[in-house]
Amino acid sequence: MKSIPISLTCLLVLAGCQVVPDRLPQAEPAPAAACYFPTSDEQALETSVELLTEWGFSLDTTDTALGLVSASRERELHGYYDPYDNAYGYGSGMRLFGGLGIGSGGVGLGIGGIGFGGGVGQQPVEVERVSLLVKDAHIRISRDIRRFDQWGDLRESYSASNDDFCQRFQTDFAQAVPTNGSPL
Repeated sequence: MKSIPISLTCLLVLAGCQVVPDRLPQAEPAPAAACYFPTSDEQALETSVELLTEWGFSLDTTDTALGLVSASRERELHGYYDPYDNAYGYGSGMRLFGGLGIGSGGVGLGIGGIGFGGGVGQQPVEVERVSLLVKDAHIRISRDIRRFDQWGDLRESYSASNDDFCQRFQTDFAQAVPTNGSPL
């Protein structure tokens, strides 16, 4: 009978331990300054789409009224392993599950299963996504990379809006834009 008030008190104490985050989620690291640049091209959205498809991206969504393009590309990661999953010999090609026990009746050995390799016919993959916004004569680029293991589980995810990618995009974009207003 006394366990109910004690349990209720413990529940209320634990409920009071929840806290609200001190800030909203943000991209970390922050996007590079090169990922936001001005453009004078009236066809900036179309030029950006052509450039992304030339780089091997496939379009996921577009909204020309908003000036938004979302594209992605995927590549297989041969030899990729999760550095945080070494407890079971990840990457060694073999896993053994089982146990050894000693009891009052004697000694027992059990093997629960043996596994070789990863998912059948599957490779770890890296998915690179780029979102591009053309608004008020400026282009803003956002890029992220996600890595999935052979089981399809997300293993790494990070913002990749860095100087290298954005400067390459700016350079190729500037070369693709006609200077005198006539098409290339």
